[in-house]
Amino acid sequence: MPYVNIKITREGGPDGLGPSNAEKHQLIAGVTDLLQTVLGKDPKTTFVVIDEVPLENWGISGLPVKTLRQTK
Repeated sequence: MPYVNIKITREGGPDGLGPSNAEKHQLIAGVTDLLQTVLGKDPKTTFVVIDEVPLENWGISGLPVKTLRQTK
């Protein structure tokens, strides 16, 4: 029973607030298909969870992403 957790920031997408429902559907379908193709996992028992993280809660190299982008 595979469990995949995708964490992405809430940015981009058609409304600027994150990925659209259609994009999330593509991610879920794609990951499920990949697990079936590569590992032979049954899609009926494959769980995919997408967590959308506010940009201010995401950091890289010791800095919040917003701060890091402002310095470039």
